Amino acid sequence: MSVGDIAGLIAAIAFVLLVGVLAVPLVKLGRVLDETRVSVKELTDHSVPILDEAAATVASANTQLVKVDTITTAAVQVSENVSALTSLFAATVGGPMVKVAAFSYAVRRTVGGFLGRGRSAR
Repeated sequence: MSVGDIAGLIAAIAFVLLVGVLAVPLVKLGRVLDETRVSVKELTDHSVPILDEAAATVASANTQLVKVDTITTAAVQVSENVSALTSLFAATVGGPMVKVAAFSYAVRRTVGGFLGRGRSAR
């Protein structure tokens, strides 16, 4: 064996050791990637039903909001109708009631005045 053969043999052994040292992290990296793939699959399997349930909840909430909007619109209409009815009642009955009250007050004062003078004259 010559010096060149020994140097080649040492270089080949060094290369094999280098490949062995680099193979260990690559194998570990492969395991990490496998675990990552399994974790992502489990996360996907668990998150899809949650997203479906959230979508159903949002749809139900939207339905309830439509019902609340309908109720609020009806309440506004009822409030407007009551306001209009109150105004109509005040205009229709309120004026004549004030006149009747004033007339009855005048009648009481007049009758009270006649009765009061009649008692003092006796």
